[in-house]
Amino acid sequence: TASGKNVGNGIVANNYLPFGTKIRIPELYGNKVFTVQDRMNRKKSIYHVDIWMPGQEQAIKFGVKTAHIEILKD
Repeated sequence: TASGKNVGNGIVANNYLPFGTKIRIPELYGNKVFTVQDRMNRKKSIYHVDIWMPGQEQAIKFGVKTAHIEILKD
């Protein structure tokens, strides 16, 4: 990742939020907490979040979704 952390479950990429920011995506993942540890291509807007998945097939099956995110406070 751009932050130097290893990729894995719960890691997301976003171009706006600082590394270490905790978020939830309730519509898709309920109460699961994700951590921003990576960046995306500069062409993506600040509203895009890329969720780590263990394989390409799973990512393709998941596809592109629109959902609200919750930014969690420490």
